[in-house]
Amino acid sequence: MQLNHYSTSFTKRKFPITLVCENVTNAPNIGSLFRTADAFGIEKIVFCGDHIPLGRKMTKTSRATEKSVCFEVSNNAEEIATKLKSYGYQIIALEITSTSKSLYTHQFSINQPIALIIGDENFGVSETLLNLCDNTIHIEMFGQNSSMNVVQATSITLYEITKQFL
Repeated sequence: MQLNHYSTSFTKRKFPITLVCENVTNAPNIGSLFRTADAFGIEKIVFCGDHIPLGRKMTKTSRATEKSVCFEVSNNAEEIATKLKSYGYQIIALEITSTSKSLYTHQFSINQPIALIIGDENFGVSETLLNLCDNTIHIEMFGQNSSMNVVQATSITLYEITKQFL
């Protein structure tokens, strides 16, 4: 028998993970990030940028999870990352770089809260923000494309991180 929202036996948990979104401005992606954050029990989302659409187009995909996921909006991602680092967070970017490590082999420190940095749908994480990071991780790609949708990539990454906390 298929279960519904009311009959699952999932245990609710919060993980010490803050998602920092640098210039993610597509409303459906923002709504999907709320759903992903709720599904993986992360503590907070910080949307950074000038024009973060939190209106009707976003709520269409969020399915009301913006009401249960703690979030804030800031203009400055570098300032947020610096503040989180001073609070003891490990700052990790999800980006393909010359020094990034594979998500599948990376061991996260579960003794320290994590700030996961994701970037703009077209340009990724800025060089300025990459320079503030303790680690940069990427998802191994096996097809012709070298990237995937920011929400899909974030979902895969949060799955791997939270799995290590269990």
